[in-house]
Amino acid sequence: MPDSFEPTEHPHRRYNCLTGEWVLVSPHRMKRPWQGKVNTASDSAEKKDEAQNGQPDAGQLDNPLRPGARRPNGTVNPDYTSTFVFTNDFPALMPDSPSPKDSGSELFQMQGAQGTCRVVCFHPSSSVTLAKMTLGEIKGVVTVWIEQMLELGKQYTWVQIFENRGDIMGCSNPHPHCQIWATSHVPNEPSKKEHQQKVYFQKHNKPLLLDYLSDELKKQERIVLENELWVVLVPFWALWPYETMLIPKRHVQRLQDLTEKEQEALCVIMKGLLVKYDHLFDVSFPYSMGWHGAPTGEFLDTDTQHWQLHAVYYPPLLRSATVQKFMVGYELLAGPQRDLTPEQAAQTLRNLPSV
Repeated sequence: MPDSFEPTEHPHRRYNCLTGEWVLVSPHRMKRPWQGKVNTASDSAEKKDEAQNGQPDAGQLDNPLRPGARRPNGTVNPDYTSTFVFTNDFPALMPDSPSPKDSGSELFQMQGAQGTCRVVCFHPSSSVTLAKMTLGEIKGVVTVWIEQMLELGKQYTWVQIFENRGDIMGCSNPHPHCQIWATSHVPNEPSKKEHQQKVYFQKHNKPLLLDYLSDELKKQERIVLENELWVVLVPFWALWPYETMLIPKRHVQRLQDLTEKEQEALCVIMKGLLVKYDHLFDVSFPYSMGWHGAPTGEFLDTDTQHWQLHAVYYPPLLRSATVQKFMVGYELLAGPQRDLTPEQAAQTLRNLPSV
């Protein structure tokens, strides 16, 4: 680990004394190459791949995520045929990053931020999103998620699996993939969920999200999809227009706790949801999604039964493929606001084909 901390070079966290939350700062990320949105019209990787029957054309030969490609750091990808995992060449977190010295100030606090970042390519073809993959191929992705959770969770306190789909969501490469950031701290959003679920469990001796799911299943107002083991619903408190939550019916604390049958049922319902999303505005639907479950690392030996595993999907589109919801103005400065009710969104999604 380097001895000298440099705030312009090393990842760290900064304390917001007004909100009590922390901001992750990764200045070295500005050096990474960008293949995301640059405000110019261009064909998507999907269209280019489809024109070549699933093979990248000359315009995609510079795609660093395709099989056999040479990435910017000189590493050559294997000719992978299913999923492919590698450590991000331009990670937001590094395992040996030095920590800043204590400033001695209550108003200017910094902390070290050690961790690692990995990339998971879903499929060798840039045109095959999760919605288009077979159930067997999706099962391969779920298996990798669980393997990564088990491996990284031994060392790190929080393992965040997330997917940014579409350049509208800031995706830096159109090839279908997700990322995994493992950190030595519990970030802001899961910290809030940790607190709320723990308070509820101490009061009722039951997991908050299981009680919530039970009531939602009785009401049936915001249910989008349901099978024997999983439910997709639009949360009562949803912020994004077509936001959804994916919850197992059984009490499950972490992704790695899923049974084989639950993993298979997850593939079915996840594909059904993503197909519905693609049908909504007849476009490969953009979103940010991620898994939240009980913290790992030192928390593996503590009581975390107040946690319930769940995934959240945050799609930005509002009225069409070209009209999106922006978090600006009042939302940024005061608080969340939405136009479409969660019940309306759920009904719209529920009525769409899932095949």
